[in-house]
Amino acid sequence: MMNTSVSNPIRDQQGQTEEEYLNAYCPEKYPSPSVATDMAIFTILEQREENYRKLSEKKLGLLLIQRGVHPFLGCWALPGGFVRPGETTEETARRELQEETGLGQVYMEQLHTFSTPDRDPRTWVMSCAYMALVDSQTAALKAGDDAANARWFSISLHLYNEMKDYGRDSSTKDIQAVIHVQQFQLILQPHQQSEDPSDDVPSLHALIEKTTTKTKNSESVEYIIKENHGLAFDHAMIIVRALERLRGKVESTDLAMHLMPDQFTLTQLQQVYEVILGKTLLKPAFRRKVIPLVEETIFSTSGEGQGHRPSKLYRRKWEK
Repeated sequence: MMNTSVSNPIRDQQGQTEEEYLNAYCPEKYPSPSVATDMAIFTILEQREENYRKLSEKKLGLLLIQRGVHPFLGCWALPGGFVRPGETTEETARRELQEETGLGQVYMEQLHTFSTPDRDPRTWVMSCAYMALVDSQTAALKAGDDAANARWFSISLHLYNEMKDYGRDSSTKDIQAVIHVQQFQLILQPHQQSEDPSDDVPSLHALIEKTTTKTKNSESVEYIIKENHGLAFDHAMIIVRALERLRGKVESTDLAMHLMPDQFTLTQLQQVYEVILGKTLLKPAFRRKVIPLVEETIFSTSGEGQGHRPSKLYRRKWEK
């Protein structure tokens, strides 16, 4: 059978074949943004207690780098970089993750694409943001070429204020839209500051406003940075959205297991859930929830000299 696609190629309305069209195509005709990736890299930070009878305090941590170049010189930002020719955004994200932490095979997922034209004062830069979960004990932090410092920060996000409004039809007074406005206070505290006063790093904070508009047939969400102290670009917004994603998935999946060591107690696991969600959980309800996600090992903690009774050790049921 004759190959009609070669002997009689398809032509468009201008009479061009695909080859002729591509040869004449001018990419400069359409403005193109630069493309970058930004990484929200979470971990669990641990502070040893002086009182041996107490469990070590855990906090949710986020990796930030201090910018060593303009713009936002001296401000703190999420690690990231521009997509190189021939790379996908995921390849860029994994390369940046490897460069900043020395880690490769960790949990990572795409978060959102941030494309507001004025988000970067240099030029139009679209950022494809990713979220990753790593073990801070195995990460080897290294500031990139354009960074002056790299550090873990403990992160907290709390509801500061909220209100609801209703859009009504002027004639019938029926509700046409529900507008829910929430303001969140984001606070980032440097973890384990050095004794050297010259290495003193201040806390960072921002106020983010989230507006959710619902109608009968649609729903839209908008984020605005109302206040920003010490964070570069729109990274306060990216951090809030990443933490919302993390909290949402922890509620419905086994995502928190990626922040655990190979073996752990159920009490340690509950601590991690609580620092992510920012609230205290009831022990019986929590254990009912996580028992299907873990399996008991033959090992237990020694408890000797620690003021604690031995506890069973578990591991994640990753195969299922």
